[in-house]
Amino acid sequence: MAGDLVSLVISGTVARIALDRPTKRNAISDALLEALDGAVVQAQRSARAIIIQGNGPCFSAGLDLGEHKARTAEEVFHHSRGWHAVFRRIRTGRIPAIAAIHGACVGGGLELAAACHIRVADSTAFFALPEGTRGIFVGGGASVHVARLIGAGRMADMMLTGRALDAAAAERAGLVTYVTEAGAAPAKATELAEKVAKMAPLTVMGVLQALPRIQDMSEEDGLFVESMMAAMAQTGPEAQAGLAAFLEKRAAKAGEQ
Repeated sequence: MAGDLVSLVISGTVARIALDRPTKRNAISDALLEALDGAVVQAQRSARAIIIQGNGPCFSAGLDLGEHKARTAEEVFHHSRGWHAVFRRIRTGRIPAIAAIHGACVGGGLELAAACHIRVADSTAFFALPEGTRGIFVGGGASVHVARLIGAGRMADMMLTGRALDAAAAERAGLVTYVTEAGAAPAKATELAEKVAKMAPLTVMGVLQALPRIQDMSEEDGLFVESMMAAMAQTGPEAQAGLAAFLEKRAAKAGEQ
């Protein structure tokens, strides 16, 4: 489902969204972005976790530059805000999103990956922000979300010099959270998605909604929100069952899951 440019498959509690424009290296056109948005909406209604991946040779080579060259400054501004809206839906949605990355994860593709909550890269993956060397600037959220993952200094280096990070370097920089052997990222992402799909909804809400906001707060305000979120989550029925299972030694210990 979801159209010719994006596929959506829902299996149980996990939705798998795949960019499906392999002959263009999954370059993100306006039509693909619209299809992605529709797939995300449907997945968030029907599943408990989302996997986003690319079909063909790579995750995504980024913005479709063929559509970019004819725009005015005003049009570029509103186009950028459109990207922000779609990626915000992923980032602030009700269920976690996991990116399964192979090959090129470049420019807008990296911005899509950064909108996800967990990133799994296989050993073929590489990451770049070539906008600077092309005389343009990022427009899909990288200046906020990629910079928060790796720091403004590393992002500046990538934009100014065209430096690409391989999977190992990306993991060291904090850009990806798991690295697998070639071809194994979707399987690892599935394993993680099935695990997070079982989490208590209030805990997921805290991680997806409260945690990012706390990063923008003062220390005291952040700690206050943390306490409020803890009060909500720890009095929910899932928490009561989970704590009982732990006390009765029916639950796995930390590190054994």
